[in-house]
Amino acid sequence: MDHQYYMRRALDLARRAEGFTSPNPMVGAVVVKDGRIVGEGYHQAAGLPHAEVNALDDAGEEAGGAILYVTLEPCNHTGRTPPCTAQIVRAGIRAVVSAMDDPNPQVAGGGHAVLEAQGLRVHRKVCEPEARRLNEAFVKHVCTGHPFVTLKCAATLDGRIATRTGDARWVTGPAARLQVHRVRHAVDGIMVGINTVQTDDPSLTTRLPADVQPSPRDPVRIILDSRLSISENAGILRLDSEAVTLIICADSAPAAARARIEGPGIEVVPMSTGRDGRIDLVALMQYLGERDITSLLIEGGSRVIAAAFAAGIVDKAMFFYAPKILGGDDGVPICAGPSRDSMADSIRLTDVRTQRFENDLLVEGYVHYPD
Repeated sequence: MDHQYYMRRALDLARRAEGFTSPNPMVGAVVVKDGRIVGEGYHQAAGLPHAEVNALDDAGEEAGGAILYVTLEPCNHTGRTPPCTAQIVRAGIRAVVSAMDDPNPQVAGGGHAVLEAQGLRVHRKVCEPEARRLNEAFVKHVCTGHPFVTLKCAATLDGRIATRTGDARWVTGPAARLQVHRVRHAVDGIMVGINTVQTDDPSLTTRLPADVQPSPRDPVRIILDSRLSISENAGILRLDSEAVTLIICADSAPAAARARIEGPGIEVVPMSTGRDGRIDLVALMQYLGERDITSLLIEGGSRVIAAAFAAGIVDKAMFFYAPKILGGDDGVPICAGPSRDSMADSIRLTDVRTQRFENDLLVEGYVHYPD
């Protein structure tokens, strides 16, 4: 057994809390002594004990002289919980192996330095790429103040997300839609435009069977509606959900229109607009980040997708392709609006992965904008 073996076990533990720790990261920890795992733990939710503490408690007296594997640099500051470094030292841990430094520029390296000053051996950056991917939303939010943005669409092979009549139910099959609900559970917010609300009347909630996720979590719903044209009968205004719905309008929208919509669980948020009258998406990302929305899923429609790419706010793209062809040019395209002038200027995906969900194909990758 080597460092990577135990660290991958810690990463597996961290993933168990997906959807529950924000704005904190997902963290797992394993205590190893004489080649045996004697304690395990993970951070289960914001405000609860950190992974290191849970693993040390699980190990008990066997923590003395053991090695602690943890997916993120142990904290050395007091937040909702005491610093983990002090508890690691008190437990008698002789060495700490971490996957990545804390990305927060205000605390990065501090935990490792304290442990080394107390005589512990510290090994860093074991399975670092996997750890950074696991907490990519936390990393971006803590470094930029903005949420990590994933853009998802479901399209036919000829690039249409709906027919010419607006029918989009269903482009992809049940397996692909189940994967989308897994993503909804994992993110803090989900965003669509007013046209999607008017056409599809979506709920934008998380619907997962109990055997997949016994406690599915709804993301905050974000509707771009600069003119506040949403119908009072829209289903999204009458949901039984713990998550709030934010209606983002132009800052020039009249107060009377706001009063018509606002109510329990519904907030109307005025936002600056560009010359075209559309919401300033960069300013919106700043606002959402300030609300501790660390991750955002954009689900459309086509104008919102195009605007998000044009604003440069998208970090990851998830394109589901169904083996269907509409066979014309009058359906709804993935992106609606002006396109780039040349292939050299196109937006590219890196670290591309593909995955099949029954007959549907997911193409996923990180967005790289041209210089």
